[in-house]
Amino acid sequence: MRRQIRTDRAPAPVGPYSVGTATESLLFCAAQAGIDPVTGTLVDGGTGPQTEQAMANLAAVLDADGLSLADVVKTTIYLVEIEEFALVNEIYGSLMGEPAPARTTIGVAALPVGARVEIEMIAARR
Repeated sequence: MRRQIRTDRAPAPVGPYSVGTATESLLFCAAQAGIDPVTGTLVDGGTGPQTEQAMANLAAVLDADGLSLADVVKTTIYLVEIEEFALVNEIYGSLMGEPAPARTTIGVAALPVGARVEIEMIAARR
């Protein structure tokens, strides 16, 4: 059985998807860009601030299901400029605990709404 996760602390979906879908043991978080959930627009400042906001959005989705970044087992990061890997890695690493989850980082040609970075996560219940 699966449940739809909702929170007003992360941007509302802009299509036919959920910000999170939970099963008994896993939470699948839809990819989040650096969109401010209050204004509905990308945060200013480029990749760094967008990464911080995307992580805050994901933390809000996790929290809505009683989980946290410490419960994340897999992350996928999509970057428009793969050269910004080190910057994203520094921000991501400062927010994720040990043991670090498995992760894939992919360079892409473009992301929705002009985002520079988008991050998705899978978390497991303990």
